[in-house]
Amino acid sequence: MNEHNYLFIDFEFTMPENKRKPSGFYPEIIEVGLVAVVDSEIADTFSSFIKPEKFSILTERCKKFLNIKQEDIEEGIPFSQFVDTLRGYEQGESSTVITWGNMDMKVLKNNCEVAGVLYPFKGKHRDLSLEYKHFFGDRNQTGLRKAIEAYGKKGTGKHHRALDDALTTYSIFQLVEKDKEYLVKPAPTTIGELVDLSKLLKKARAQ
Repeated sequence: MNEHNYLFIDFEFTMPENKRKPSGFYPEIIEVGLVAVVDSEIADTFSSFIKPEKFSILTERCKKFLNIKQEDIEEGIPFSQFVDTLRGYEQGESSTVITWGNMDMKVLKNNCEVAGVLYPFKGKHRDLSLEYKHFFGDRNQTGLRKAIEAYGKKGTGKHHRALDDALTTYSIFQLVEKDKEYLVKPAPTTIGELVDLSKLLKKARAQ
């Protein structure tokens, strides 16, 4: 991970009360967690609530599922300020945004289009859940917390809190990258591979 800027990001969104969505409803980002990693070290973290613009009142389902209060988002930052903050963390094409799943970036792009603001990222985006699935040969994509538990470890903080989930995503990234390096590195050569022992034994017997 040397000489590269990685941004591990997690968003939480608004959600309708039930499957019957209100007219014009779309998920809006209401919480962000970001972990900036430079040269394999955490350089900074950012966490904030964001005020939704279209459906400003959270549903009971959303509040219960995310353990979030209406007052939390009312004290959050405006969407435009949130996007400017994201843009400030990127370092052009030398940056890679990493999320668990592809929904975060899809919702961000949609929210930017609706708000009429420029999408903040120019660098690459990697869906770590998809990489995890391919790496381990799973048929289905694994949830964030189950993925870290599969390594015998626990996720950071609380599930569905944006910064905690971003930190957990970074932890899984480190573990997967370490496994990839292990597979790429050839196994150390044994003494048996360096020397043909059968020939040595024949030679010894002949003497």
